[in-house]
Amino acid sequence: MATRPFDDDQLWAEVPGLLRYARTLTRDEDDAADLVQDTLERALARGHTFRGESSLRTWLHRLLHHRHVDLVRRDRDRPVPDEELGARIEAAWRADAYTVDADEVISRAAVADDLRDALVHLPVILRSAVVLHDMEEMTMAEVAQVQGVGLPAAKQRLRRGRAALVSILDGMPDRRAALDGVPLRCWKARALIGDYLAGELDAGRAGAVEAHLGACPTCPGLYAAIVGVRDAVSRLRDPDSVVPAELAARLRAVGAPRRT
Repeated sequence: MATRPFDDDQLWAEVPGLLRYARTLTRDEDDAADLVQDTLERALARGHTFRGESSLRTWLHRLLHHRHVDLVRRDRDRPVPDEELGARIEAAWRADAYTVDADEVISRAAVADDLRDALVHLPVILRSAVVLHDMEEMTMAEVAQVQGVGLPAAKQRLRRGRAALVSILDGMPDRRAALDGVPLRCWKARALIGDYLAGELDAGRAGAVEAHLGACPTCPGLYAAIVGVRDAVSRLRDPDSVVPAELAARLRAVGAPRRT
């Protein structure tokens, strides 16, 4: 059996950076953990293919990046043309009249939750380029290796990602004013809706969700839609449904001992 040219300690040393990167890509703690676990499993299974042409860090980030891209493309019913979106954003920046409120953008970027909210709205390839270079401090050559593209393409993605991030942050002031004093961030409140409906939150967290729903301009509609769809799905269950006799016999045969 072929051996891998790195040991468990070297692999584990890269986990914090992988988890940090995965959290930024997914914006969900459970999804990030699953993504890192998947990456480590792939690294162990494919370790013998690591030739040292890049650093172990770069190789692992590349495994994670491509796994995430695959999952996004698989789960998206209508793929968003990331490159096309990036091109449209860049085109807006080329207009001489285009500008932003720099003070507002910098102010929002200084708030970690606001910055993460803005990042998650970037197409994954643009978000990845920004996070790998500006947060993980990879060189552009390393970013290109992670994404599996040439250096010019990686530089273009970073340029478009930064431009898009600034534009998104500039478009958020009205929403910040609308949410002034509202408990919880929208994503946090939305992530807790399932537990809230199941009655699994303690009084404090349940009260925070209710307070958010009572003051937020956007979340009540989402909550009402979730409740409505949940109720509609529950009505699909037919209490009088029976298993057809032919199917019942076939299913029973699955667990029956085979005669020899």
